[in-house]
Amino acid sequence: MRSLVRHVLNRALAPLLLTFTVLTPLAWAGPPPEEKPSGEGVPALARTWPVGTRPAVLRGWEPPATVYAAGHRGVDLAAVPGALVRAVAAGRVSYAGRVAGRGVVAVALAGTSLRTTYEPVRAGVEAGAQVDAGEVVGTVEGAGSHCPAACVHWGLLDGETYLNPLGLLPPWLLGHGPSRLLPVLGVPVPPG
Repeated sequence: MRSLVRHVLNRALAPLLLTFTVLTPLAWAGPPPEEKPSGEGVPALARTWPVGTRPAVLRGWEPPATVYAAGHRGVDLAAVPGALVRAVAAGRVSYAGRVAGRGVVAVALAGTSLRTTYEPVRAGVEAGAQVDAGEVVGTVEGAGSHCPAACVHWGLLDGETYLNPLGLLPPWLLGHGPSRLLPVLGVPVPPG
């Protein structure tokens, strides 16, 4: 009987103690930090597209797996050089200048912690300027884009966290408006 108890203790006690040693600090640790949403939950603040009326999305948003991992931290919108670039929502221009040889305009959106970025853009505004939704902030530069053809890279940040800028657009700007019932021809309308 004694050998049976010793055998059970030797076989079961070591793994049990190891599990307890590893899991106890985790049980006392605080909850993991909340991850920012990937674009869901972003308020639909935009009143216009940055370029055109409904430009083609040449490359969509591809969130990186980690802060330093590869990904696409914005969306690329088809645009021609010289096209007007507009603020998608009201705010204050927080940056207008060049970064790594590219023209960049950033707008801090009013009443939020969000800011949008547009590049490559020749700035038509200065840092500190207040802009309304749809107001021109610059023009598309012909060179400096990472797209095969001219485009505008549109980004959205909340602090230092990149989000999907398409989340700013209301459904009617994305082409996902409400369903509409159309009359059926030849069917009599019920009385009353």
